[in-house]
Amino acid sequence: MSNAVSSKITGKEYPLSKIFSSDFEYHIPGYQRPYSWTKEETGLLFDDLYNFFQEEKSDNYFLGSIVLIKEEQKRYAEVIDGQQRLTTLSILFSAMADAFGDSECKSDCKAYLCEKGKALEGIEAKPRVFLRDADHPFFYKYIQNVQLDALVALDPVTLDTEAKKHIRENCALLREKLKDIFLDDKQRLEFTQFLLTRCYLVVVSTPSQESAFRIFTVMNSRGLDLLPTDIIKSTVIGNLPKEKQQEYTEKWEGLEELTGRDGFNEVFTHTRTIFVKERQKKTLREEFEEYILKTVSPKRLIDDYLVPYTNAYVQLKNCEFTATHHADEVNGLLFWLNKTNNSDWMPPAIKFLAEHPNDSEYVLWFIRKLERLASYLLVTAQDVNHRVDRYKWLLVEMEGRPDSTLTSPLRNIELTDWEKEHFRQTLDGEIYTMTAQRRNYIIQRLDSFMSDGGASYNQKLFTIEHVLPQHPPVHGSWPELWPDEQERMYWLNRIANLVPLTRQRNSAAQNYGFTTKKEKYFQSKGGTSSYVLTTQVINEPKWTPDVVKKRQETLNEVFAEKWELSPSRQSETDEGLFLLAGRGSSAMGYPIDKDCFLVLKGSRIAPDVTSGLPQNYVEQRKTLLEIGIVQSNVFTEDHVFTSASAAASIILGRSSNGRREWAKLDGRTLAQSGH
Repeated sequence: MSNAVSSKITGKEYPLSKIFSSDFEYHIPGYQRPYSWTKEETGLLFDDLYNFFQEEKSDNYFLGSIVLIKEEQKRYAEVIDGQQRLTTLSILFSAMADAFGDSECKSDCKAYLCEKGKALEGIEAKPRVFLRDADHPFFYKYIQNVQLDALVALDPVTLDTEAKKHIRENCALLREKLKDIFLDDKQRLEFTQFLLTRCYLVVVSTPSQESAFRIFTVMNSRGLDLLPTDIIKSTVIGNLPKEKQQEYTEKWEGLEELTGRDGFNEVFTHTRTIFVKERQKKTLREEFEEYILKTVSPKRLIDDYLVPYTNAYVQLKNCEFTATHHADEVNGLLFWLNKTNNSDWMPPAIKFLAEHPNDSEYVLWFIRKLERLASYLLVTAQDVNHRVDRYKWLLVEMEGRPDSTLTSPLRNIELTDWEKEHFRQTLDGEIYTMTAQRRNYIIQRLDSFMSDGGASYNQKLFTIEHVLPQHPPVHGSWPELWPDEQERMYWLNRIANLVPLTRQRNSAAQNYGFTTKKEKYFQSKGGTSSYVLTTQVINEPKWTPDVVKKRQETLNEVFAEKWELSPSRQSETDEGLFLLAGRGSSAMGYPIDKDCFLVLKGSRIAPDVTSGLPQNYVEQRKTLLEIGIVQSNVFTEDHVFTSASAAASIILGRSSNGRREWAKLDGRTLAQSGH
């Protein structure tokens, strides 16, 4: 009987008001990894929450599940899975408490961070979440006690754990977002109520540690569990005429065999993006059924989309583009696209290759431009929201211009002049202080620009070394060559002072004099290196500030030439174009003067409106449809609105601050652009 009780598993949905209540006291065990969410994951969570809050006035938001070791009727819970969400939500509640001007709201918000205590019920005053011992005092002092000014003022260099650094940077990010979005306590209160009453977590709990780990393993297993594509398959094949089902089952399974089950699931994910053009908000199956299966017949889905998209995916993923001309060049570019840290570029690439399979000249042009765009987004550390938006507008243009050609090519794949300048400045900055993934990509790509392709960039053992050491010895040649410490620090981490190596780091060798370093550390037996960048350094007789400065200028010129980073002198019209999308809409327009905003013909409005849309905008929207300026949700002619906010609200079908939501291709909003 006792064994049955000890392994009992329960699962239940709870709103955040219940999650952060006296019913639970969360402890992160010492064996768990530290808090590791970066600004990207945190920003993504907040943006998802805020967008849902704006657009969905009645539905609930599902935050996923957490797994606990917890006995019934007891508060104490060990968190097996869910630490990242519980910690990040705590930081969000702390930022909300800090933002409230009203003392009662501030106090109520703090109550979700720390139990106030109820003497009559025997409940002690204590935090609701206990991090690992190494990080909890810090978390309690700054986050749970809402001392955020002091936290943000801390120098990250002084923080002794990565978790503390993540807590600080995520707190700063959320504070900034709350400051930008909410103008008063009324708006803050509405959002906080949404968080507490309409945002849910599923709590899976068991008193048994063994059982908890088994649950976690099962929930995170990749095995051969049912994938979304398996469920979609049953729907699609089931809706075909019976005499066609066997034929199309074999066709479907052939595609799956070509890619593997996981690969075929990726094809579906990219197909969803091509159709929807927005970040995924529901499950893949739900969005596929909602946006694709309702409008595309089963036969057409397989023949016109899955077959060409799968073939394109395989070519892109495996760098196996086939053509009589330019195949090697295209595949070389695909190699670099696949070395970026995401696959956000895949949907437009799949769509383009599927639609232009025989135009190798145009394919080469497109893939070259796409590699530059993807490199820009990686090198400048753009977050996933911006990446998705940037590619979305490319997909929108591709859909609107299916007949584009090399003589009249796609425009939204080009970098704006602002992006080019941002790209150049980043490349000219301190490359070594970037993440390893970004700096390795930059160095390897630069070396490939300067070589004939002889080097291999797939080695597991790849390091980047400073020529001028980070910590040169007090005695020796380095202080003589670099007497000015300020000058030394300026050039230390820039690309001119960095070389790629294919060998293990040698801490002793790093501080050798230049001549010794070249002979014993940089060069191979033949007196050169497999990398052009390193061989160039080996050929230098001295390593002085003048040499490094000249080298920096040369390398920057290589980037500018190969990635075409010279200003294009875009027309005023192109420079003034602003974009807007959401809830099924996609629109383009220009600010005409201080008050008016012009929306261009071809722009699409959302198919419906939310209950929060002001009545005057509801009436204006109705009038546009009645008089034919908008037909089938598409503008038939240019139209001038009294403000950017009026235009945005009517197009999106919800209340909108146009100065914050109309944005250029490079992501700068109306407000950020000085309008």
